Amino acid sequence: MCAAIIDDDLWTLIEPLLPAPKPRRKKYPGRLPVSNRAALNGILFVFKTGIRWRDLPIELGFGSGVTCWRRLRDWQDADVWNQLHALLLAKLREAGQLDFSRAAVDSSSVRAIGAGGKTGPNPTDRARPGSKHHILVDANGVPLNAILTGANCNDVTQLLPLIDTITPIRGVRGRPQHKPRVIYADRGYDSDAHRRCLRHRGIRPIIARRRTEHGSGLGKFRWVVERTHAWLHNFRRLRIRFERRADIHEAFLKLGCALVCWNIFRSMEPSF
Repeated sequence: MCAAIIDDDLWTLIEPLLPAPKPRRKKYPGRLPVSNRAALNGILFVFKTGIRWRDLPIELGFGSGVTCWRRLRDWQDADVWNQLHALLLAKLREAGQLDFSRAAVDSSSVRAIGAGGKTGPNPTDRARPGSKHHILVDANGVPLNAILTGANCNDVTQLLPLIDTITPIRGVRGRPQHKPRVIYADRGYDSDAHRRCLRHRGIRPIIARRRTEHGSGLGKFRWVVERTHAWLHNFRRLRIRFERRADIHEAFLKLGCALVCWNIFRSMEPSF
């Protein structure tokens, strides 16, 4: 029997998003495939513990590490994690837990073992290969968007892509939300050109200036994005990048954002 990791409520949201399995031959169908829920439990086990795929314990009923890896790859190709993230954001908006009055942006660097796509020399880690997680959150710390780049990518280059690629968030009647009113950012995003672009999009930029004294006072608004990075790094597979393929690590990053949204949504439920 498969060890239960994903709860029933979340599974009911994910199951309709998964692509239909390939048709099997009737005469010689072969061995039955591992169920999608068992494979997802195996993916989450690797994601949370950080173990290697080959070390995934088969006796727990997850299936082999290769099977779980292939499901993760196929579901990433089918855009399952982006759809799940958008669905959970809509539920949070419906529950009144999304605050677009302001947003905060920041990045965190992680070491990339073996390099691979979307990696680069990390200037904060003696030029070792690394990647960056660029995160945009709302006023409550809900992750709205995430982008993966090399560790040598300048933060400000991802400011506009983070905002422009926000999935329109539904959940209530009327127009879907797709941009915050105010953006808070640290000195790494100091750029007059980007400030003009934000104003052109109807967003008020509040970005610290370089070569100014510390104590800008933005920390009381920006701390939520740093907390969200800490939440994501609770998943050990996001602390250190072991995947050479960028799409696999991006799948983990998007899955992490969805799970953070789910945890926030579940925290609103009354306890009896």
